Order: sequence, then structure tokens, then C-alpha cells
Amino acid sequence: MKYAHFVEMRVFSKEEDDETAIRNKITCLFPFEKLEIDSKTALGFEDKKIKILTVHIKKNNQINKFLSAIFEKIGTDQKNTLISQIESRLDNNLHFFIRLDKDALLEDKYLITDSGNCFHFRISIASYPHDREVAKKIVLDMLNS
Repeated sequence: MKYAHFVEMRVFSKEEDDETAIRNKITCLFPFEKLEIDSKTALGFEDKKIKILTVHIKKNNQINKFLSAIFEKIGTDQKNTLISQIESRLDNNLHFFIRLDKDALLEDKYLITDSGNCFHFRISIASYPHDREVAKKIVLDMLNS
């Protein structure tokens, strides 16, 4: 089943962060042979350099493999949080958003967060027709698969 058109992940690596550890975690999250990690540098608070690391996948088999792996690692409580917040996590373009705490994820703990220090995922839900209620059902199927 096609759950999504694409998945995009973004994470900030500050000067004091271990960028190698962050890149290794990205590779674990997206265990594909040809994984491209885009990197851009920006200035943050007090003119500190921040690297913005981004991954964008569009192939259906990669999307399904990623979704299956991540929802297997997110515990039942975390899935229930996502389900209870489905209205606020699904935008008008039918993108479903998940934020996983960066520090916890680097320690292999998958915790939903609202903070900005996170791995930010945007999942473009493949809803036919392009309808919010259909998209919510797809998200529920995706979380429960």
C-alpha cells in the first residue's frame, strides 16, 4: 500500500553537537544504499553556525521500509500520542508531522516532542481523493501497520 508520496527529515546540527553522531543516526533511520544527506549552513542565535541536514525520499519501497521501521521503534504510548494529536499534526496539504527528540534519539530512544531540538519528519500522505478524512484514515493505518 502506498502511504506517502514522500518523506522529508530535517535536523539541525549546532556547533556544539556531534555532527558525526547525528549523521550516523540519519543513516540508521534511512538504511538505504544510496542515501543523500543534503547539508546547508545557516547562522543561528548569536551568529553561531548551524548545519541543516535534510533527507528526502520518494521511492515507495524506501518510504514503506522507513515507516515500518520507525513506527516499530516508537512505543505504543508514543503512537497513542500521535493518534490523539492527529488533527494538529496533519496540515491542509495533508502533510503529517512528527518530531522526535534529538538528544533521546541519539541515545536510541524514540520520544515524541514539541521542542525545536529534534529530528523533524514531514510525511506527505498519499490520499486519494485529496481529502482530510481519507488522509486521517491512512495515517491511522500507517501507525497501526
